[in-house]
Amino acid sequence: MPVLFADTDTVNVRAYFLGQKIELSSFAQSPPLAVEPLIIQRKQDNCVVLFDYGVAVLFGPSAIEEPSFLNDIHEFVVEPFSKPETEDVVLQIAPVNEGKVEDGVVLLSQFDIPILQLVADVLAKSVVLAKYEAESAQVFDRIEPFAEGLQQPRSNNKGADVLLKQIGNSLLIQHKIVGRVEIVDKPELLWEYPELGRFYARIEDEYEIQERHLALERKLELVSRTAQTALDIQQQKTGLRLEWYVVILIVIEVFLSLYELIMVDK
Repeated sequence: MPVLFADTDTVNVRAYFLGQKIELSSFAQSPPLAVEPLIIQRKQDNCVVLFDYGVAVLFGPSAIEEPSFLNDIHEFVVEPFSKPETEDVVLQIAPVNEGKVEDGVVLLSQFDIPILQLVADVLAKSVVLAKYEAESAQVFDRIEPFAEGLQQPRSNNKGADVLLKQIGNSLLIQHKIVGRVEIVDKPELLWEYPELGRFYARIEDEYEIQERHLALERKLELVSRTAQTALDIQQQKTGLRLEWYVVILIVIEVFLSLYELIMVDK
């Protein structure tokens, strides 16, 4: 296995959730160090792992190189976020406790490419979860007034379009984390390197990827169910009002007919 960063015991890493997608085909001009996930060496002392769902994980960035990297990759990012989500970690050589995470430091046996790819996979999933955990919390805050309104029978909450938007937001997040990021799926790299399965399972567990994904799914389901319930109740109230309007119109028409009959008799 090729080994990088042979002259150092520690490597700084930063994961960026840059946008909805990164056009990986744009990086086909230079030969990569490896694929699935794609890892490219930028300079002798740093490399980057790219994921098509919008995440880039940079290994060994300096304060000067980071703005240059973001500027270089910006044109290949589809629907970039105004403020990318980031997550930092330090990799340190420590063969005895490989895969253990202590105070933002991940312990590794060596800096070979497959291990760096697996670290990047977990960090990419973690940074995606971090962004959507924050977004789902905001959605939850928006939907809370509607949930409280369900406790008041005479409440006249308006805003069906807002409710539909929150349902749409929940569905989009679920589509992203399940359909594109495949949070709960193991990377295909483990088919080629099955001996790294225990290492991946340990670091995934350290970042609580499965637990965070499950918690996010439950929160999104609750948001969607609450919004749908509130929307159904609003539609029922609207339908009931329309029925009353029809009844009132019929009564008015009956009175008008009676009035005409009375006037004719006179």
